[in-house]
Formats: sequence, C-alpha cells, structure tokens
Amino acid sequence: MRAKVQARLDEKSKRLLSALVREYGWTPSQVVREGLHALEAARLRRKKKAVIGLGKFRSGVPDLGSNKKHMKGFGR
Repeated sequence: MRAKVQARLDEKSKRLLSALVREYGWTPSQVVREGLHALEAARLRRKKKAVIGLGKFRSGVPDLGSNKKHMKGFGR
C-alpha cells in the first residue's frame, strides 16, 4: 500500500526535520517513516503487563468480587 501524507509542521518541527535529513542523509520521507517505526516500537514496549491466569478460574461464587462479606477477615 502506498500512501501520501501531508503534514503542517511548526517552525521547530521543520528545523528538526531539516537537521535529521542532513545528519542521516535521508529524504524527509525516510525520516518520517523511521519516526513512525520508532513510535511503534516505543508503544509496544509500554504495553500493560497482564497477570497470568487473570479471569481464567471460577470460584463458584458469583458475587465474590463485589460482596464485602466475602472479604471479612481477609488479611488477618
């Protein structure tokens, strides 16, 4: 899939784009593509860690998580 993207850049972003083009010798499109890949990698690292087995076991008590009487004396 090929796509064209137009973006309005503020002055700071324009300067940054120009600096990255000079530094890496890439085209502006390459800088944008690499930026997207970097953002995706950062997002994947931040994914919330899940508790293994959460919601996979049944206690047989339908209101276990919402009824305070089931928690009476817990932790003592």
